[in-house]
Amino acid sequence: MSAEKETIVLGAGCFWCVEAVYERIDGMIDVEAGYSNGHTENPTYKDICSGNTGFAEVAKVTFDPQRVTLNEILDTFWLAHDPTTLNRQGADVGTQYRSGIYYLSETQKELAEKSLNNAQSALKKKIVTEILPLTKYTVAEDYHQDYYNNNKSTAYCSYVITPKLKKLKLE
Repeated sequence: MSAEKETIVLGAGCFWCVEAVYERIDGMIDVEAGYSNGHTENPTYKDICSGNTGFAEVAKVTFDPQRVTLNEILDTFWLAHDPTTLNRQGADVGTQYRSGIYYLSETQKELAEKSLNNAQSALKKKIVTEILPLTKYTVAEDYHQDYYNNNKSTAYCSYVITPKLKKLKLE
């Protein structure tokens, strides 16, 4: 494996779904469930669910750019959720489920904006994904990490995540 790595933070609804998608892509070094771009200190899952923290559920995706490009990661992002629904993915509703790309460099910002424009040209409805610098990030509690891998038989995983992975040909 190359010593080079890059990280970007993606919000596309429930972080269990986002994490499960990216864990199955070749070239990933680490995928971590977390919370980003809110305004409180040390938020917990209970805090996030209140809708009062400003945080989004996200996956912090660290990858080897020699094996998978940021453009490929962003192409998957647009396919893995509905970027045209504001603060909602399926039955998951609230600002914590918003669609967002949280970049760590100007190059990532430029690639994300170009990727959004390309995705928008293929859709009839307006994309509502926010593209912002990562301002705050907190790792989610341990029980959220590798959630799908550890809980495949639960109803949420069976009815929401598994079909998504099959649609993306990742399962």
